[in-house]
Amino acid sequence: MTNRVCVVGIAGGSACGKTTIVNKIKDYFGEDIVVISHDAYYKAHDELDYEQRSKLNYDHPSSFDTDRMVSDIKILKKNQEIKVPVYDYTIHNRTMETIKVTPKKVVIIEGILILENKELRDLMDIKVYVDTDADERLMRRMKRDMIERARSVDSVLQQYAETVKPMHEQFVEPSKKYADIIIPRGGENLTGLHILQEHLKLMIEKQ
Repeated sequence: MTNRVCVVGIAGGSACGKTTIVNKIKDYFGEDIVVISHDAYYKAHDELDYEQRSKLNYDHPSSFDTDRMVSDIKILKKNQEIKVPVYDYTIHNRTMETIKVTPKKVVIIEGILILENKELRDLMDIKVYVDTDADERLMRRMKRDMIERARSVDSVLQQYAETVKPMHEQFVEPSKKYADIIIPRGGENLTGLHILQEHLKLMIEKQ
């Protein structure tokens, strides 16, 4: 008898605190959980040079190879391993590498737009939306992109104004209505995090 794989989707705006919540859940459950990021499924653009790639809209649903992610999640739910692509933010492109992922009791998929896609949504047992103030998200994004992705202040602000904010308003924020659990203030909301952990614990124990 094979174990049932529980799929948890964690969505929310850019720099809303998804990673903090995911990491705390990973620490709590350890080996029972594997995490897959929607960002790993950004489409490859080998046909474009760096300058052209840097100008693409990475916050639109069409920038992701979501069909491949849907296919991979279906494979995991059948208790089979997958190979997840690796995306390099510093070059704005997918690498040739992949990461082998084996099914666990709980598979967390996280990303800004995972609740926007119905086919992906339908694979989730629990849908979570992390809801954080826009100003707070912008400050976190600036800090992250400058430190982790070697971006300048001007480039971060320009991207935020041209794509991040309008795409959030058009696609991300409306997807909140599909969430089963909404966690305001991100990782600071220990009560919301505790409720999610307890719910996951019950689901794992039932397997």
